[in-house]
Amino acid sequence: MIKSIEKNLNRGVQLLQYISDENYRNASIAPYYSSIGVHMRHVLDVFDCIFEGLPSNQINLINRKRNVEAENYTAQGIIYFNEVLNKLKTLEGEDFNKIVKVTDNLGLGVISADYTLGGILIQAHSHAIHHFASVGYVICQLEIDLPDADFGFNPTTPRKIKI
Repeated sequence: MIKSIEKNLNRGVQLLQYISDENYRNASIAPYYSSIGVHMRHVLDVFDCIFEGLPSNQINLINRKRNVEAENYTAQGIIYFNEVLNKLKTLEGEDFNKIVKVTDNLGLGVISADYTLGGILIQAHSHAIHHFASVGYVICQLEIDLPDADFGFNPTTPRKIKI
């Protein structure tokens, strides 16, 4: 599990090494007007919430840090990616069946539910892929070539062949 998540997050690092700060913080693309940096920072915030909550087994997805530097500057985004990747490596020996309480606001109020550690990591990984797909759309609109053809694709998604 950890290796798959690392592989995907490293795609984010690779992208940030490839694009300019100007493109990273460009929020001009409709319909959501969210920059690549906002998506990347958000993805990392979810993982950060997991790491912050693990000592108490209380993961609160509402308490995201929203690091403005990491969403506006690729160098800061890379630092944030590397922090998350380093923390992820420390989980390799963990019991992924361990129960953790996850709290979030799904739109109608705050709720908590029991997850396994593996379950919340799978959710964070799928969430990252989802946002990477949104980033792929922004990149396409900005006419930037993706440095990795698998960026933003879920491994189970059938690929359409370009004609």
